[in-house]
Amino acid sequence: MSGFIRNGFDRSAVFVVLVLIAAAVAVPALNLSTPASSPLHIPDYAVPLIGKYLTYALLALSVGLIWGYCGILSLGHGAFFALGGYAMGMYLMRQIGTRGVYGDPVLPDFMVFLNWKELPVAWYGFQFFPYAMLMVLLVPGVLAFVFGWFAFRSRVTGVYLSIITQAMTFALMLGFFRNNLGFGGNNGLTDFKDILGFNIQAPETRAALFAASALALALAYVICKAIIASRFGKVLVAIRDAESRIRFLGYRVEHYKLVVWTLSACMAGVAGALYVPQVGIINPGEFEPANSIEVVIWVAVGGRGLLVGPIVGAILVNFAKSWFTTGALASFWLFALGGLFVGVTLFLPKGIVGTLTGGWTALKQRRTSAEAEAGIAPTAPDGPAGGRLNPEAAE
Repeated sequence: MSGFIRNGFDRSAVFVVLVLIAAAVAVPALNLSTPASSPLHIPDYAVPLIGKYLTYALLALSVGLIWGYCGILSLGHGAFFALGGYAMGMYLMRQIGTRGVYGDPVLPDFMVFLNWKELPVAWYGFQFFPYAMLMVLLVPGVLAFVFGWFAFRSRVTGVYLSIITQAMTFALMLGFFRNNLGFGGNNGLTDFKDILGFNIQAPETRAALFAASALALALAYVICKAIIASRFGKVLVAIRDAESRIRFLGYRVEHYKLVVWTLSACMAGVAGALYVPQVGIINPGEFEPANSIEVVIWVAVGGRGLLVGPIVGAILVNFAKSWFTTGALASFWLFALGGLFVGVTLFLPKGIVGTLTGGWTALKQRRTSAEAEAGIAPTAPDGPAGGRLNPEAAE
């Protein structure tokens, strides 16, 4: 296991992990330890906002893993994100107890309002944090495993797979909108009070949630990097580039796809679980197919061929969204997002990070070639230019 993780620590991975660890320390410190008048102070509202960006980056990383390295374009990963968020939301609702509007020690307020007499079986155990965290991984993971088992064994690929992933998240959205399902209907789950006994609105709690988001993203990045560097990862890339040839060589392609697809869904579930306590609500709108499509745009903007690309793309696009949607131009955001996707597809097909990395690599290659030529080009003694010996002298 240690050797597997060690495979993920190349120079770029160390840099990304150090940046995320530094953010996990610096942002809470600048928020809690500096006075509001200081230019270095990070205001209270910014901490959960940046934390939300990091959860989006984790979601984008999960999509980048399967799309960039296995060729699986999912338009339904928002479903796994939302399921992880609902698992965390159910735990937070169970912590409210008698502090709710109706003061029921067991039933959440929306159940009392809808005249529910007893807690649904699906809610059992969510008063315990370890059980809730298990469900954060298990629910998206099991759904992804079952879905992938049938889809990959049936050899559904390409646009057809993308369409049925979108149909999956749309069906879940319709189901969670129903009040009789027992998950809050269109209002969802909100009015959270505390997490692990700490006030969820306290600056210290929000700082801790931010740090947890940064560290979770760092861990997920290292795991993905280790997978890509392993033999398993090499097979994934081969499947992406020539699936039929890999089948001909005897590999069980559907098994490889199923493993990475399920892992990606679990990562998305963790992202959703970290997202909910920082934004304070989870509702069926998170299942919207448009949300899953937006995640694909984040990955494309950052660059789907590199693991750091989805992280950069998610943060940049969502920062632009926060800035763009706060003024008079808010109604034009979707047009700007669509234009960004078209522009990146046409002019930056490798994404921002991929283009910059490719340009830097080309520059280093030109420099190396120039140095090599300079090393062999000097004129040899008593010989012509270019380093060739004089044939007559050689005789």
